[in-house]
Amino acid sequence: MTDTDRSAGNVTFPRIGRVGLDGLLVSFGDRLSEAGNRAALAFRAAVERESPEGVAETSTSLVSTFLRLDALHADPDAVAREMQVLLDSRDWYSADLPQGRRLWRIPTIYGTDLAPQLEEAADEAGLSPETAAREIAGTRVRVQTIGFAPGQPYLGQLPEHWNIPRQQALTERVPVGALVLAIRQLVLFSVSTPTGWRHIGQTGFRLFRPEAEEPFVLRPGDEVIFDSVEREAYDRLCAAGPDGGATCEPIR
Repeated sequence: MTDTDRSAGNVTFPRIGRVGLDGLLVSFGDRLSEAGNRAALAFRAAVERESPEGVAETSTSLVSTFLRLDALHADPDAVAREMQVLLDSRDWYSADLPQGRRLWRIPTIYGTDLAPQLEEAADEAGLSPETAAREIAGTRVRVQTIGFAPGQPYLGQLPEHWNIPRQQALTERVPVGALVLAIRQLVLFSVSTPTGWRHIGQTGFRLFRPEAEEPFVLRPGDEVIFDSVEREAYDRLCAAGPDGGATCEPIR
């Protein structure tokens, strides 16, 4: 990532800002990029390893790391200075991604009545529905962040021709396990909800399991391949349990 890429107007990245009374936000850009997301994930992992005094909790968004401080005991200025030293210690945009990530393979049916907007999305991207489904199924994407709904991942990035806009109108509701697409990203829905993103695939994977010890199945930094399956296999896998046939293995 060049110095030009790290600047936006008069703002240079990375930078540290205050969020409310008990938060620090370490930002690596003002828009999504692979390098910015990599930096946010790697920096959060480094903060977790360092366990700096006064940091109670960390999380990441698409290109930022958030630090929630112990509001009663932490000195925000002192923590910010410590984080600046850590920031200056290396080029986070080219850092290795954190250890402990997993590769998931999630069986997905593309199109049909279960995911009726594949053709519309493919047309926006200048592809046939068959080519679109084949390309998405063959693309390994990263969980860039979790947000909007419990355990819901934003995944990407897809190739540039998938930089298609959201719909102008809402789809009234998509089901749990819906795979939707817009602006070079995929979102796998953890709850049933309205959306402005196009519904291009359907899985039997239940992402949010409040009854489990770890209720969020996917984690930022995990990678996913949405393998294409036929309707008969999809129905059988959905009936087998909440994983919907999904498997995972460590990324080494």
